Amino acid sequence: MKRSEINAALRQMESMINEYRISLPDFCRFTPDDWRSKGHDYDEVRDNMLGWDITDYGLGKFDEVGFSLITLRNGNYYMKDKYPKTYAEKLLYLNEGQYAPMHFHWSKMEDIINRAGGNVLIRVYNSNKDESIDRESDVTVHVDGRAYTVPAGTQVRLQPGQSITITPLLYHDFTVEAGGGPVLLGEVSQCNDDNADNRFEPPMGRFPTIEEDEPPYRLLCNEYPEAT
Repeated sequence: MKRSEINAALRQMESMINEYRISLPDFCRFTPDDWRSKGHDYDEVRDNMLGWDITDYGLGKFDEVGFSLITLRNGNYYMKDKYPKTYAEKLLYLNEGQYAPMHFHWSKMEDIINRAGGNVLIRVYNSNKDESIDRESDVTVHVDGRAYTVPAGTQVRLQPGQSITITPLLYHDFTVEAGGGPVLLGEVSQCNDDNADNRFEPPMGRFPTIEEDEPPYRLLCNEYPEAT
Protein backbone atom coordinates (compact mmCIF):
# COMPACT_ATOMS: atom_id res chain seq x y z
CA MET A 1 0.00 0.00 0.00
CA LYS A 2 1.07 3.57 -0.56
CA ARG A 3 1.50 5.63 2.59
CA SER A 4 -0.97 8.13 1.13
CA GLU A 5 -3.62 5.35 0.98
CA ILE A 6 -2.91 4.41 4.60
CA ASN A 7 -3.13 8.04 5.73
CA ALA A 8 -6.46 8.48 3.93
CA ALA A 9 -7.85 5.28 5.47
CA LEU A 10 -6.84 6.32 8.99
CA ARG A 11 -8.41 9.75 8.55
CA GLN A 12 -11.65 8.13 7.34
CA MET A 13 -11.81 5.95 10.42
CA GLU A 14 -10.95 8.88 12.69
CA SER A 15 -13.73 10.94 11.08
CA MET A 16 -16.36 8.29 11.81
CA ILE A 17 -15.12 7.89 15.38
CA ASN A 18 -15.45 11.64 15.87
CA GLU A 19 -18.90 11.67 14.22
CA TYR A 20 -20.19 9.21 16.83
CA ARG A 21 -18.36 11.04 19.66
CA ILE A 22 -16.18 8.12 20.67
CA SER A 23 -13.14 9.25 22.65
CA LEU A 24 -9.79 7.55 22.10
CA PRO A 25 -6.80 7.19 24.45
CA ASP A 26 -3.95 9.70 24.20
CA PHE A 27 -1.60 7.40 22.29
CA CYS A 28 -4.01 7.39 19.33
CA ARG A 29 -3.32 11.11 18.87
CA PHE A 30 0.49 10.91 18.92
CA THR A 31 2.23 12.09 15.77
CA PRO A 32 5.37 10.39 14.40
CA ASP A 33 7.38 13.26 15.95
CA ASP A 34 5.69 12.66 19.31
CA TRP A 35 6.73 9.02 19.25
CA ARG A 36 10.42 9.91 18.90
CA SER A 37 10.35 11.43 22.38
CA LYS A 38 8.30 8.75 24.17
CA GLY A 39 10.22 6.77 26.76
CA HIS A 40 9.81 3.37 28.39
CA ASP A 41 6.64 4.51 30.15
CA TYR A 42 4.90 3.71 26.84
CA ASP A 43 6.40 0.22 26.47
CA GLU A 44 2.97 -1.35 26.97
CA VAL A 45 1.77 0.37 23.79
CA ARG A 46 4.84 -0.81 21.86
CA ASP A 47 5.08 -4.36 23.22
CA ASN A 48 1.36 -5.14 22.88
CA MET A 49 0.90 -3.44 19.49
CA LEU A 50 -1.70 -0.97 20.70
CA GLY A 51 -2.82 1.82 18.39
CA TRP A 52 -3.55 2.27 14.69
CA ASP A 53 -3.40 -0.64 12.29
CA ILE A 54 -4.11 -1.37 8.65
CA THR A 55 -4.41 -4.73 6.95
CA ASP A 56 -4.62 -5.57 3.28
CA TYR A 57 -3.64 -9.20 3.97
CA GLY A 58 -0.60 -8.70 1.74
CA LEU A 59 -2.82 -8.70 -1.36
CA GLY A 60 -2.50 -5.04 -2.33
CA LYS A 61 -6.28 -4.64 -2.82
CA PHE A 62 -7.21 -2.68 0.30
CA ASP A 63 -10.46 -1.27 -1.14
CA GLU A 64 -11.65 -4.86 -1.67
CA VAL A 65 -9.84 -6.98 0.93
CA GLY A 66 -8.80 -5.24 4.12
CA PHE A 67 -9.86 -2.74 6.76
CA SER A 68 -8.61 -0.23 9.35
CA LEU A 69 -8.50 -0.84 13.08
CA ILE A 70 -7.27 0.37 16.45
CA THR A 71 -6.16 -1.91 19.28
CA LEU A 72 -7.18 -0.09 22.45
CA ARG A 73 -5.99 -2.62 25.05
CA ASN A 74 -4.29 -6.00 25.02
CA GLY A 75 -2.26 -8.43 27.08
CA ASN A 76 0.76 -10.36 25.87
CA TYR A 77 1.07 -14.15 25.60
CA TYR A 78 4.87 -13.96 25.71
CA MET A 79 5.31 -11.43 28.56
CA LYS A 80 2.55 -12.46 30.97
CA ASP A 81 4.47 -11.42 34.08
CA LYS A 82 4.84 -7.86 32.78
CA TYR A 83 1.47 -7.63 31.02
CA PRO A 84 -1.03 -9.90 32.82
CA LYS A 85 -4.19 -8.72 31.00
CA THR A 86 -6.12 -11.69 29.63
CA TYR A 87 -8.34 -9.56 27.40
CA ALA A 88 -8.23 -7.19 24.44
CA GLU A 89 -10.41 -4.54 22.81
CA LYS A 90 -10.40 -3.16 19.27
CA LEU A 91 -12.30 -0.83 16.97
CA LEU A 92 -12.61 -1.85 13.30
CA TYR A 93 -13.69 0.28 10.35
CA LEU A 94 -14.93 -1.13 7.03
CA ASN A 95 -16.22 0.69 4.00
CA GLU A 96 -18.78 -0.80 1.67
CA GLY A 97 -16.95 -3.15 -0.67
CA GLN A 98 -14.29 -4.15 1.86
CA TYR A 99 -14.01 -7.74 3.03
CA ALA A 100 -12.28 -9.51 5.92
CA PRO A 101 -11.30 -13.00 4.64
CA MET A 102 -12.28 -16.36 6.06
CA HIS A 103 -10.28 -17.36 9.13
CA PHE A 104 -10.43 -18.80 12.63
CA HIS A 105 -8.47 -18.40 15.86
CA TRP A 106 -6.93 -21.36 17.66
CA SER A 107 -7.08 -19.69 21.09
CA LYS A 108 -9.04 -16.46 21.06
CA MET A 109 -12.74 -16.11 21.78
CA GLU A 110 -14.21 -12.78 20.76
CA ASP A 111 -17.40 -10.78 20.55
CA ILE A 112 -17.79 -8.71 17.38
CA ILE A 113 -20.10 -5.77 18.01
CA ASN A 114 -21.66 -3.46 15.46
CA ARG A 115 -21.07 -0.12 17.16
CA ALA A 116 -22.30 2.31 14.50
CA GLY A 117 -23.08 2.89 10.83
CA GLY A 118 -24.53 0.30 8.46
CA ASN A 119 -25.07 -3.43 8.85
CA VAL A 120 -22.32 -6.06 8.89
CA LEU A 121 -22.66 -9.60 7.50
CA ILE A 122 -20.65 -12.30 9.27
CA ARG A 123 -20.46 -15.68 7.52
CA VAL A 124 -19.84 -18.71 9.76
CA TYR A 125 -18.64 -22.30 9.29
CA ASN A 126 -17.51 -24.97 11.69
CA SER A 127 -14.05 -26.44 11.17
CA ASN A 128 -13.12 -30.09 10.59
CA LYS A 129 -10.57 -31.99 12.68
CA ASP A 130 -7.93 -31.32 10.01
CA GLU A 131 -8.72 -27.57 10.35
CA SER A 132 -10.37 -27.35 6.93
CA ILE A 133 -13.74 -25.64 6.51
CA ASP A 134 -16.75 -27.81 7.31
CA ARG A 135 -19.20 -26.79 4.58
CA GLU A 136 -21.90 -29.26 5.66
CA SER A 137 -22.71 -29.13 9.37
CA ASP A 138 -25.05 -26.58 10.93
CA VAL A 139 -23.50 -23.87 13.10
CA THR A 140 -24.72 -22.80 16.52
CA VAL A 141 -24.39 -19.03 16.83
CA HIS A 142 -24.67 -16.83 19.90
CA VAL A 143 -26.07 -13.36 19.19
CA ASP A 144 -26.68 -11.08 22.18
CA GLY A 145 -27.60 -13.88 24.54
CA ARG A 146 -29.65 -15.86 22.01
CA ALA A 147 -28.33 -19.25 20.83
CA TYR A 148 -29.72 -20.67 17.59
CA THR A 149 -28.64 -22.86 14.68
CA VAL A 150 -28.01 -21.79 11.09
CA PRO A 151 -26.87 -23.72 7.98
CA ALA A 152 -23.15 -23.76 7.16
CA GLY A 153 -22.11 -20.61 5.33
CA THR A 154 -24.94 -18.44 6.64
CA GLN A 155 -24.23 -14.71 6.81
CA VAL A 156 -25.45 -13.46 10.19
CA ARG A 157 -26.67 -9.88 9.82
CA LEU A 158 -25.78 -7.52 12.66
CA GLN A 159 -27.47 -4.14 12.91
CA PRO A 160 -25.91 -1.38 15.04
CA GLY A 161 -25.95 -2.45 18.68
CA GLN A 162 -25.97 -6.19 17.93
CA SER A 163 -23.08 -8.59 18.50
CA ILE A 164 -22.01 -12.17 17.84
CA THR A 165 -19.69 -14.43 19.83
CA ILE A 166 -16.96 -16.13 17.80
CA THR A 167 -15.54 -19.19 19.55
CA PRO A 168 -12.12 -20.73 18.83
CA LEU A 169 -11.94 -22.82 15.62
CA LEU A 170 -15.11 -21.20 14.22
CA TYR A 171 -14.45 -19.97 10.70
CA HIS A 172 -15.80 -16.51 9.95
CA ASP A 173 -15.49 -13.70 7.46
CA PHE A 174 -17.28 -10.38 7.32
CA THR A 175 -18.29 -7.63 4.97
CA VAL A 176 -20.55 -4.57 4.93
CA GLU A 177 -24.11 -4.90 3.68
CA ALA A 178 -24.53 -2.76 0.56
CA GLY A 179 -26.50 0.47 0.81
CA GLY A 180 -25.98 1.33 4.46
CA GLY A 181 -22.56 2.98 4.39
CA PRO A 182 -19.44 2.15 6.40
CA VAL A 183 -19.50 0.36 9.74
CA LEU A 184 -17.61 0.82 12.97
CA LEU A 185 -17.20 -2.47 14.79
CA GLY A 186 -16.04 -3.24 18.29
CA GLU A 187 -14.14 -6.36 19.23
CA VAL A 188 -13.91 -7.57 22.83
CA SER A 189 -11.83 -10.70 23.19
CA GLN A 190 -9.32 -12.75 25.05
CA CYS A 191 -5.70 -11.66 24.69
CA ASN A 192 -4.95 -11.04 21.02
CA ASP A 193 -1.94 -12.35 19.07
CA ASP A 194 -2.21 -11.47 15.38
CA ASN A 195 1.20 -12.98 14.68
CA ALA A 196 0.33 -16.54 15.66
CA ASP A 197 -3.42 -17.02 16.30
CA ASN A 198 -4.99 -16.58 12.85
CA ARG A 199 -5.62 -19.41 10.41
CA PHE A 200 -6.71 -18.00 7.06
CA GLU A 201 -8.40 -20.09 4.39
CA PRO A 202 -6.79 -19.76 1.92
CA PRO A 203 -3.50 -18.76 3.64
CA MET A 204 -2.50 -15.10 3.37
CA GLY A 205 -0.50 -12.39 5.10
CA ARG A 206 -1.49 -9.79 7.68
CA PHE A 207 0.45 -6.51 7.42
CA PRO A 208 0.89 -4.41 4.27
CA THR A 209 4.11 -3.64 2.46
CA ILE A 210 4.30 0.16 2.47
CA GLU A 211 5.43 2.42 -0.36
CA GLU A 212 6.49 5.74 1.15
CA ASP A 213 5.00 8.43 -1.09
CA GLU A 214 4.25 10.95 1.70
CA PRO A 215 4.97 11.34 5.45
CA PRO A 216 2.89 9.18 7.81
CA TYR A 217 -0.12 10.76 9.50
CA ARG A 218 0.06 8.26 12.37
CA LEU A 219 2.52 5.47 13.00
CA LEU A 220 1.03 1.99 12.75
CA CYS A 221 1.29 -0.36 15.70
CA ASN A 222 4.22 -2.23 14.14
CA GLU A 223 6.20 0.95 13.36
CA TYR A 224 6.97 2.51 16.75
CA PRO A 225 10.60 3.52 17.36
CA GLU A 226 12.35 2.02 20.36
CA ALA A 227 12.38 4.06 23.53
CA THR A 228 15.51 6.08 24.13
